[in-house]
Amino acid sequence: MTTLSYEATGAARRTREQHLPALLEDKVATRIFARDATLWGLEAEAEAAVRLGWVEAGAVSRPLVAEILALRDALRDEGVTRIVLCGMGGSSLAPEVIAGTAGVEMAVLDSTDPDQVAAVLADRLAETAIVVSSKSGSTLETDSQRRIFEHAFTQAGIDAKSRIIVVTDPGSPLDKASRDAGYRTVFNADPNVGGRFSALTAFGLVPCGLAGVDIQALLDEAEEAAKILNDDSGENIGLALGAVLGGTNPLRNKIVIVDEGSGIVGFADWAEQLIAESTGKLGTGVLPVVAEPSSLEVASGAQDVLVIRLVAADADIELGQNEVAIGGGLGVQMMVWEFATAVAGRLLGINPFDQPDVEAAKMAARGLLDVQQEPVPTNFTDGPIEVRGGAWLGSAGTAAEAVSALLAELGPDGYLSIQAYFDRLAYAPFEGVRDSLAVIAGRPVTFGWGPRFLHSTGQFHKGGPAIGVFLQVTAAAVTDLPIPDRPFTFGELIAAQAAGDAQVLSDHGRPVLRLHLTDRAAGVKALQELLTSLASQAALSRES
Repeated sequence: MTTLSYEATGAARRTREQHLPALLEDKVATRIFARDATLWGLEAEAEAAVRLGWVEAGAVSRPLVAEILALRDALRDEGVTRIVLCGMGGSSLAPEVIAGTAGVEMAVLDSTDPDQVAAVLADRLAETAIVVSSKSGSTLETDSQRRIFEHAFTQAGIDAKSRIIVVTDPGSPLDKASRDAGYRTVFNADPNVGGRFSALTAFGLVPCGLAGVDIQALLDEAEEAAKILNDDSGENIGLALGAVLGGTNPLRNKIVIVDEGSGIVGFADWAEQLIAESTGKLGTGVLPVVAEPSSLEVASGAQDVLVIRLVAADADIELGQNEVAIGGGLGVQMMVWEFATAVAGRLLGINPFDQPDVEAAKMAARGLLDVQQEPVPTNFTDGPIEVRGGAWLGSAGTAAEAVSALLAELGPDGYLSIQAYFDRLAYAPFEGVRDSLAVIAGRPVTFGWGPRFLHSTGQFHKGGPAIGVFLQVTAAAVTDLPIPDRPFTFGELIAAQAAGDAQVLSDHGRPVLRLHLTDRAAGVKALQELLTSLASQAALSRES
């Protein structure tokens, strides 16, 4: 029996009351499940016509289960007990949540940072198989990760072809190349599902099933959820959540997502991509802010903020004003949020299935790799921190003054985005600077690890409302790694990705402060201490 609970207050409750009659009259719920591509307007119709396969993912994906489990057993018989997922965006975020929630070990390599790549590569190679996951089949990061693993297997005397499993769309460049190369298995995903809606397709199921997750139970949940959502009823929680995401008036376009004991590990990180990339375009959209219960945004009461609390199903929780509590199992929640995001797209008047601004940063990075350019000169150096910024830096001469100058560019409805281009596993505590900067800024703050956020919130930053300011942090690697048969290294690739994204943001008129840590460990420590100090000063100032 699928359990799903929902409660709302304030603007969230009013929005449901405001939009539900029209959503029911237009039969939006059943039309989504009937794959009606006309729901999002004429311009979106062609894209929507080939992107609604996720509504039947639970049933359509079921035949994959036996094949995945048979391969898992065969690998284990050969002594292969460790699965490494090489993927970006929708190909990695959902599997990370699924495996984490199940308590199953699976290494997710969604970075081009040479230190992070080297650490994953050095761990139990003899027991490892990799899942190379790319919808387009042309993802540069994923191709680079495959190349270095294939080289490492061969150098270690391991038959590389027997250790490489591929997930991609039928007919993609990776599909053909993998079959020609004779890799262990090639799984074709449903081409009628976009990457960020692909959690319950081969992209989510293959790596997690090979790692040991009960993927059959996940699909059972998803099918039950689909039955609940495929209903033009006032009790449809998916319609209510969709109205909250895209229908408040005026639009509360900062959605603060807080886990309050849901039992789902990292769900907000997955929802972040789903919502930001689906809605952030044509100058509108809603920005997910992944926060902790104690974070400033949760209690801010700002007019552009709405809080969604992820709870255990039917949990007894006291909500403040303008808040939502939603609870349910992982398969249920994934279906509900995908459905709600599609509903929000209709209310916002946008196509929730395209990502027109994602490619810009990729092209800029490729351009920097093709033509080696002189690095952008520093404005000044403060200890282990090189500072680069625009004219808005003014007379700033320290890193602290540079941060203050950037935050001075924040408008009353703005947000700050922190983008850290280095090892997210070894330096996970660095994410704590998000709360410090929220205290300093007094506005919502997002945190993204580069380059993975480029396949996630990067769309909102460029295509959504022009209200963001950006703090980019890069860090010198301890060692660099060559990419086999490529004219550039991992260090050069991640540097080009950071520089390319900063260039595109600047071209869009967004203020970008670039802090480069010339000594990774010392620089991270110095920056954390600097921001903690600024946060303490800001808190004292507010109290007085």
